Amino acid sequence: MDRIFTNLNLITMKTDLSKPNDGYQVIKNAMIGITNGKIEYVGHSCPEIFHGHPDVIDCSNVLVTPGFIDCHTHLVFAGNRANEFEQRLQGVPYEEIAKQGGGILSTVYATREATEDELYHSALQRLEGLKRDGVTTIEIKSGYGLTLDDEIKMLRVAKRIAELPDIKVSATLLAAHALPPEYKDRPDDYIRLICDTIIPRVAKLELADHVDVFCEGIGFSITQCERVFNAALEHSLKIKGHTEQLSNLGGSALAASMGASSVDHIEYLDEDGVKALAQNNTVATLLPGAFYFLRETKLPPTELLRKHQIPMAIATDFNPGTSPIASLRTMMNMACTLFKLTPEESLRGVTCNAAQALGLQDSRGTIEVGMDADFALWQLDSPAELSYRLGVPDLIARVVDGNVFYTKETYEK
Repeated sequence: MDRIFTNLNLITMKTDLSKPNDGYQVIKNAMIGITNGKIEYVGHSCPEIFHGHPDVIDCSNVLVTPGFIDCHTHLVFAGNRANEFEQRLQGVPYEEIAKQGGGILSTVYATREATEDELYHSALQRLEGLKRDGVTTIEIKSGYGLTLDDEIKMLRVAKRIAELPDIKVSATLLAAHALPPEYKDRPDDYIRLICDTIIPRVAKLELADHVDVFCEGIGFSITQCERVFNAALEHSLKIKGHTEQLSNLGGSALAASMGASSVDHIEYLDEDGVKALAQNNTVATLLPGAFYFLRETKLPPTELLRKHQIPMAIATDFNPGTSPIASLRTMMNMACTLFKLTPEESLRGVTCNAAQALGLQDSRGTIEVGMDADFALWQLDSPAELSYRLGVPDLIARVVDGNVFYTKETYEK
């Protein structure tokens, strides 16, 4: 083994169907051995294995979890919409803000004007907040360019971020995010551009893993979304959806039936839609940040999701308009306090279930032999504290592919 971590209080999040809660239980005096960035050994410390090994890190009985995964973000964009936030709180309707040039199109205009370098450096600043919360994998969507060149520009930024040694990136094409001004009153023409030009080009350049759509009355119709999904699948790209956020159009059932990795938001999802997720092994991603920021009142159907044993992921939905919150632990707390998840469900939502939402369940999200050596070290006593406490710098270090990225100078190797 290349490197060994000893004296761990380990939370594996590994799921054993006969003992479904075991992965959440603390394994004391544990050890992880790593070879070529993969986990080769997990279990109780064995001095005969690490005695005399040249690279042993004694972790002094800190809590260790899988690296957190933020499976839904819009991290790359230009500008901000703090002025709109202030206007809304002063009683200005969203429609009026939009007429003044605000709303999503204000972000589109700013993103189009920004250079790739400007987008890259602003995204890195936002990313730091997520890293401080133990995130080792992040999904990044396009969707603020809405032209071929600008969508590609955003995805190139995501690819540059993926080249950093301490973070992994799953990129998603979200050209079907909003109707660009050039296509006002011509949504079918824009969908044709996405299907015939943008998706083939992005696939050829290998810039995205998934294709996403905003299936909503203010977004795109079921028929239009189906066309986008079909085009994605024809080019060997996986699919996912922004669905049932503001109304129940059946977008979740459509996406699930076509093999979507996840459907996200889902506040208006009904039991038929939940059953469709169950039949197709699709993850339900909850986004409490947008729910909170928009002061929504319609809760996602968590009891139905539990009843039908749907994996629930949790993500920040970090974006400039409806969830400018770069803290996955805050989302864990909100999922518990607003959506009534348990701390265990919350932790699964940012580890194993978030990995499944990105189609990465065979390599990330749990600590077990054969998985990527991505985990987080915390100065905490129990896993419930991860959802309970906010603002305290509990993270000691993140480990990505077996390499350690420390956050506290006081922590000694």
